[in-house]
Parts: sequence; C-alpha cells; structure tokens
Amino acid sequence: MSDVMIEARSLTKRYGDFKALDNVSFEVKRGEVLGFLGPNGAGKTTTMKILTCFIAPTEGTAKVNGCDVFTDSLGVRSSLGYLAEANPLYTEMLVLEFLQWVTRMRGLEGNDARKRLKMVVEQTDIGDVIGQGIATLSKGFRQRVGLAATLMHEPPILILDEPMSGLDPNQTVEIRELIREIGKERTVILSTHSMSEAEKTCDRLLIITKGKIVADDTPEGLRRAAGNTRYYATFAKGGDITDTKTRLGNVTGVARIEEVPAANSGEIRLAIVAKDKHADLREELIKSAVDAGSVLLDLSGEVNALERRFAELTLGKDAVDDNGKAKKRARASAKKAEVKKAEVKKAEAKKAGKEAEEAEPEEEDEENSEDSEDSKGSEDSKGSGSETSDDADDSDDADDSEDDSGDSDEDDREDDREDDREDDNDASDEDADEDEDKNEDGEK
Repeated sequence: MSDVMIEARSLTKRYGDFKALDNVSFEVKRGEVLGFLGPNGAGKTTTMKILTCFIAPTEGTAKVNGCDVFTDSLGVRSSLGYLAEANPLYTEMLVLEFLQWVTRMRGLEGNDARKRLKMVVEQTDIGDVIGQGIATLSKGFRQRVGLAATLMHEPPILILDEPMSGLDPNQTVEIRELIREIGKERTVILSTHSMSEAEKTCDRLLIITKGKIVADDTPEGLRRAAGNTRYYATFAKGGDITDTKTRLGNVTGVARIEEVPAANSGEIRLAIVAKDKHADLREELIKSAVDAGSVLLDLSGEVNALERRFAELTLGKDAVDDNGKAKKRARASAKKAEVKKAEVKKAEAKKAGKEAEEAEPEEEDEENSEDSEDSKGSEDSKGSGSETSDDADDSDDADDSEDDSGDSDEDDREDDREDDREDDNDASDEDADEDEDKNEDGEK
C-alpha cells in the first residue's frame, strides 16, 4: 500500500490569458501535516479546489487516496474532509441539528450515526454548545463545528483552507492544537499565509507564489536556507559606538556589522551577521562589548529567519534587506507618504486660494450693503409719505359714508320695488312660453 495520499502532477489552471497555476507538482504522504503557504492570490485556494473536485485543471492531473480527480471524483470526495475558508454552515440550525444532517448526507444511519456524532463532538470539544443555534456561536466555535462536520465520515485526508483566519489569539491556539491532534491520525493540508502559524503546526512547508512552487522543505530547512546566523545587540547611548563596532567586527566568525533602527531613542541597535550558518558567537560578542566599555542591554539571535526567507521567495532577494524587511514595501510606503504629503500641501494651497476669493466678494458686499441701506432709507421716507396720504383718504371715505347714510333706507325700498316688477315680468314670460308649446303640439 502506497504512503502517498495526495499526488499532484503538472497542475495548470488558466482563466483566459491569466495563469492561476503554472505546472504545479507535489506529493503528501500518510500522516503528514503539510503547510501550503503563499501571499494572497498565489494559487493556494485554486489548488485546493482542484484537489476537492470543485474545479478541473486546464492541464495536468491529481490523485487523492489513489482516486483520480477526473475519473473518480466521488471516490476523491469520500476520501477527504474539506473545510473551506468561508466555512459554510446553516446558521439558522442548532449545532446538533446541523451535525445530524451531516450524518445523513454522509450516508450514516442509526447507531453508526450516533456513535460518529458523539465522537466528533468529543474530538472538537463542542459539547457545551451542542444545543445552541449556530448563529449565536463565536468564530472559534463555528470553526470547531466546521471541523466536526469534516470529520464525520472519518476521512483519511483533511484539507483546511485558512482555518485560523479571523480568529483571536486564544481561538487560534485552540484550533492549532486541535489540528495537530487530528494530524496524528490523518494526512492534513493546511492552507495559510502566516509563516509563524505554519511553523508551529506543520511538519513540512510548501510555498507557492504567482502560481508556481518556489520551496518545498521542513521549517528547519527553510530557516537554514535563510542565510547566515544573525545577532542583534542593543546598547545604551553614551559610549563610543565606533570603538564597540570595531571590537565586535574583530570577533572571529563575524562577517559584517550594521546599525539598524532601535526601538527607543536612547538606544543603539546593531545587526551582527556571522560567516557561518551554525555559528554561536554570543559569548565572544558579550566579552567584546564589555571590553569596549559599552552598556549592553540585550543580545538576541534572529527571530524572523523564516519570515525573511518567505519574503525572499515571494518577493525576490533584491526586495529584502538584511533585517528581513521587504524593501519594495518600504519604498511603496515611503512613496505613499510622499504622495499624501503632496496632496496635503495641494489641499492647503487650494483652501488658501478659496479663502482669498471669498474675501473679495465680502468687500463688494459691504459696499453694496451701504448703497442698499441708503436706497432703503429713501424708500422708507417715501413709504411714510404714502402712508400719510392713505390715512387722509380713509378719513374722507369715512365722511362720505356718514353723508350717504341718510339716503340708504330710501334706496333699499326702491330696489325692493324693482325686484317685484322683475318677478312679475318673469312669470308672464313663462306663461307665454307654455302657451306657445301647446300650440306647437296641436299643430303636430
């Protein structure tokens, strides 16, 4: 029986002119926990989807537990448990309801289903939330429920896509320990972009960038490939740093010494690069610092060797400095800061110009307001004269109404007599119209 559980051969995936994967080949053996690393967009998820039969490669092929992804996709799917990055859960369900549904989807019934459900609940330690709604769970517990679902049918292979994404530090530790425990009995592929997480969880690391495999080694192997040993010495300011650098540089096994940014303004930090990858120069470095009369605050080995190696592989050696920092990103940050500074200056100049433009209309408005006040004063004087005239007219009208009040009763009686005469005329006209209508009817 072969120990190779996953075998990928010349996998290539194209989307139009874009190559998401470019001739990718690798193997994963039984009981191995493989870390699949790369920056965002490197091709990790595309590889996962091909291995789980979600998409087909443009070229190449892959086998999972001896089953071909083209000719035996059902055999592939029954051999693995896949936890996608999105962790698809039915949040309207209770945890127990969801896991019972998973048992039915996996063809488990009766006692077998109950035994498996109990086992995965214990494995993933979700017994305390088994009666809760999935919607009420924290991100960490949702990841645990997702893992329980992938383990339900006892697959020999697990493929986990960014299982610790979005978790807080405590949840990350819990899920990491759970994956390591699961990995003792199964083959696991863990996709991540965090080198530190992969180092703590995986036996072997595979790094992909721009659709190509650029490294396949153990964490220790990649650390050795990062280059010569580095030490970082921190001194208090005040001593003769030039003499200190000279004495440290004379230590046997030291290749070069460089001053690097210190954490505090009252400190000086030196990067000491050894000639040998495995050299231990700490004792000699401390003696030299004491002989120079400098106050040595700290001496430590490099802690970011893997991160530096990852940056070298994914960005290129020329883009990484001796401290493991990405020069390209540093330049991009500096350029961004310059652009922002220029934008601020431009905005300030624009604001000053706008304020100057607004100042001129204000002077014009003051002149206009003075003119308007003068015109308003003349209009007010005219208005007061017209009001006096109107008052005189009103008094005349009042006098006329008093003179006419004596004639109003006679006028009213005359109007009543005219109305009576008009009513009589209207009645006569109506009688005449009726007679005319009768005559016309008789003629017909």
